[in-house]
Amino acid sequence: MVREPGYIAMYLSGELADRVARLEARLAECDICPRECGANRLEGEVGSCHSGYRPIVSSFCAHHGEEPVLSGSRGSGTVFFGNCNMRCVYCQNHQISQEPEEQLPYEVDIHVLAGHLIYLQELGCHNINFVSPSHFVPQLVRAVLEAVPLGLHLPLVYNSSGYDAVATLRELDGIIDIYLPDIRYASNALARRYSRVRGYVESSRAAIKEMYRQVGNLDVDDEGVARRGLIVRHLILPNGIAGSKDSLEWLVREVSPEVAVSIMSQYYPAHKACRYPELARKITPEEYAEVAALVEELGITSGWVQGMTSAESYRPDFSREEPFLEREARAE
Repeated sequence: MVREPGYIAMYLSGELADRVARLEARLAECDICPRECGANRLEGEVGSCHSGYRPIVSSFCAHHGEEPVLSGSRGSGTVFFGNCNMRCVYCQNHQISQEPEEQLPYEVDIHVLAGHLIYLQELGCHNINFVSPSHFVPQLVRAVLEAVPLGLHLPLVYNSSGYDAVATLRELDGIIDIYLPDIRYASNALARRYSRVRGYVESSRAAIKEMYRQVGNLDVDDEGVARRGLIVRHLILPNGIAGSKDSLEWLVREVSPEVAVSIMSQYYPAHKACRYPELARKITPEEYAEVAALVEELGITSGWVQGMTSAESYRPDFSREEPFLEREARAE
């Protein structure tokens, strides 16, 4: 039996519109993410995320490179939002996350974003996957509100850095089916140094607990495609900077021993990483083996560990001579 996403019933009851109204009201003195910068984004004032009201959609596509339960056989309908509320010096997507002046051509109206969701559904994607959504939550919920009467019925994935505000996540309860956060650091000092954020550990751990409260452990259908649940990503960083032992032990102890974990080995020194000697190399086989052994030691049996060669095969490139959205329109 196919499970109908909760946002459809919320649309019919009027609750979805109420959620949009509450979220958008908070944009007047923005506190949508943990930075709580107070910008009046309703009036176009740019917040600490370098974004005003209109969402920035840097690209959208049927993505076949996500975890198998998300990509399945037909791809995950991925929407990459521009800009970010973190400033990771090693960001592999820095072209869209940290170059705000380059993202202005990709601002879209909400109804355009809603149309993208329908387009991805028509491609046959298994889900709608919002990437880096933490600073655009009101906008994505309004897009869902507009897309439901157009026929949207796919599960929604919230794919974030983990630097999310619990008050904002509570407004997503019943809307989001699958949460896909990072757990990036176990040290606030390192998070401040390498990602320019304060209180990352407390914020991300509180966010992950709230996400788990809403959706629980990973649930898949008969084809092995995710229907609901939490998947936590953890990127191995050189020299133990990610605090893997502390973070993974916390997940098992405080969230669930059955939590689905995706261990990522794709780190390479992108963006500004080469300015930091401790980040200016890929991870070693020994560092990889240590985390893989830790997964086994902690009894984590749900999830995935990327192969050691992922750093060679994963090279996102968002540079282009023409807007991605224009290419998509012509291809269609």
